Amino acid sequence: MQRAGIKTSFYMLLAGTMLAAGCRSQTSASSVEPNVSSPPTRMLCEDRVTKAAVMQAAQDVLSRMYFPIEKFDVEYGIVRTRPLRGAQFFEFWRSDNAGCFNTVEANTETVRRTVELRVKTDNGGPQTEDRGQRTKNGGVWSPPSPASHLYVECNVSVQRLTLPENAVPSISQMYRMHSQSTPTTQRLVVTPQQQQAMTWIELGADSQLEAEILKRVEQRLKRLD
Repeated sequence: MQRAGIKTSFYMLLAGTMLAAGCRSQTSASSVEPNVSSPPTRMLCEDRVTKAAVMQAAQDVLSRMYFPIEKFDVEYGIVRTRPLRGAQFFEFWRSDNAGCFNTVEANTETVRRTVELRVKTDNGGPQTEDRGQRTKNGGVWSPPSPASHLYVECNVSVQRLTLPENAVPSISQMYRMHSQSTPTTQRLVVTPQQQQAMTWIELGADSQLEAEILKRVEQRLKRLD
């Protein structure tokens, strides 16, 4: 129990250090409820950038952030990932926790994030390499439009795992309330009964991570010039 107390104190000290470092949400509203429903974050691309280049840059950025790619469709301009569990404090090589709140949440709750990027034109549909656009009637490519501009939308959805509690015989075994753990080792190994009842709750969008992903995509596009 002494070692468990030391581990708890370490987690509290870690959270306090991150808060004291001056991490703040970008707005007062996000500091209260950062993960709320909101439109996708958007980035306007430079005129000389092609859809293929944006798609490749997005794939590289997400792969470097350890997001597993589920769908990569150049024709329709979609890059979608499978859910990725939020990084823990000891996974210093990862960067999917954007902002102080999200970092603390990923270390105190079981959360996962899914990313979807869409490459579009400002007049509606997916863009071709010659700046043409797919129409809605018959799938015909329209002539290139010099007035159209290429942009990228990024949407990051967040989910939190909820587990029913295990019955514990005494307060000394509280560490087994949510998982099959020992006093010194915490493991997320659930019982069959818990697995049947476990659910993922939708928390909304992570606008800070959306902005960070688009910033990295933009930086990668500039390096390709």
